[in-house]
Amino acid sequence: MTDTKGLRIYAFADEASSSMAGQIAAMRRNGLQGLEIRGVDGENISSITEAKAREVRRMLDGEGLTVWSMGSPIGKTDIRSEDFDAHLESLRHTLDLAAILGAENLRMFSFYLPAHEDPAAYRGPVLERMEKMLAVAKGSGVALCHENEKGIYGDNAARCRDLLDVFGELKGVFDPANFIQCGQDVWDAWTLLHDRIHYLHIKDALADGTVVPAGKGIGCVARVLAAYRVGGGSAVTIEPHLSAFTGLQGLEREGEKSVVGGMHFADNDAAFDAACAALKELL
Repeated sequence: MTDTKGLRIYAFADEASSSMAGQIAAMRRNGLQGLEIRGVDGENISSITEAKAREVRRMLDGEGLTVWSMGSPIGKTDIRSEDFDAHLESLRHTLDLAAILGAENLRMFSFYLPAHEDPAAYRGPVLERMEKMLAVAKGSGVALCHENEKGIYGDNAARCRDLLDVFGELKGVFDPANFIQCGQDVWDAWTLLHDRIHYLHIKDALADGTVVPAGKGIGCVARVLAAYRVGGGSAVTIEPHLSAFTGLQGLEREGEKSVVGGMHFADNDAAFDAACAALKELL
C-alpha cells in the first residue's frame, strides 16, 4: 500500500467498477489504503444486507484494505418529505453495516431544499432532523460527517458553519468541486470551516462546474490539502467524477445532471487512475 508522505488515501472506487472485485483491483493498482464505500456490486451501500457486508469485509481484509467511511446518501432527501422515520431506519441499518465493515465515519447531507426559496425558511426543520440523526448515531462509534453538496441546506460555507456550530459532535467533509458548483469561493470556505474539517474529498472543477483532475481547476486543491495537513489532517478520499460511471444518476437530485469529464478517458478504470495520479502529483 502507498502511504504518500504519511497521508492515508481512500477512494470512491465504485467509479472504477461497480463490482467489488473491480474496485479492489483499482485500489491495489493505485496503492490506496481502502474505500469510502458507496456502490457495492450495483447496490448503494445503505441498501445491502448484513450478510453482504460481511462478505465485503472478508474480501477487503484478504487484500489488506479497509473501509474509512460509509459513502451514504443519508440526508440526501427533500426536507419536505413526510417519510423521515423510514430515513432514520435507513441510518440505523447503515450504522449496523458500518460496524461490520469497520468504518469509523459516515458521510451524510443536510437535505435538499426547494429551488429558488430562501434556505433560512427551512433552517428549523433541517436542524430538527439533523438532531434526530445525530441522536441515532450517538454511542455507535461512528462519526456523522456532513458534506457540502449543491442544493442542500449546507451547500455554502456559511450554512455549513451554522450546522457545525449548532452540533458540536458533527464533523465536516470538505469538497472543493461542490463549492465551485455552488458559486462559493473555495479558499474562503476553507478559511471559515478548516477547524471543523475531518477529511477532504479530492475533487476539482473549472469555473463552469465541470469536474477535472485535482490541480487542474479553480478548487485550490493543493493549497487546501497543504493547509489540512499542516493542521494535522491525515486522510482524504479521491472522488474522481471524471466519467459517467454506473450509479452516477442515482447520486443526483431529480432533474439535475452533474458536469463530469473535463477530459476523455478510454474507460472508467482509466478515469479513476487519472484521478489518483493527479492527487499524487500534487503531493
